[in-house]
Amino acid sequence: MAKQKKKLTPAQKAAKEERKRKFMFVFVNGKQVRVRRPERIDGIDVDEFIRRNADPIWLHQNGMHEFIEAGLGPYAPL
Repeated sequence: MAKQKKKLTPAQKAAKEERKRKFMFVFVNGKQVRVRRPERIDGIDVDEFIRRNADPIWLHQNGMHEFIEAGLGPYAPL
């Protein structure tokens, strides 16, 4: 006869769900490795969220000059 599995306690279930949210598994050199999931805001990457929602002044103040699109906005040179 096969041994029956024990059911997880509510605390163990919560810990398992927390691990699933924080980590994901990838293969590195043929081995499965647990790595942290990339951070997301509203389901999109943090960098993409910043590109979509930040204004040029905020980008300049935070040193993200490569994301400032030249020639756009009300203060663009003619």
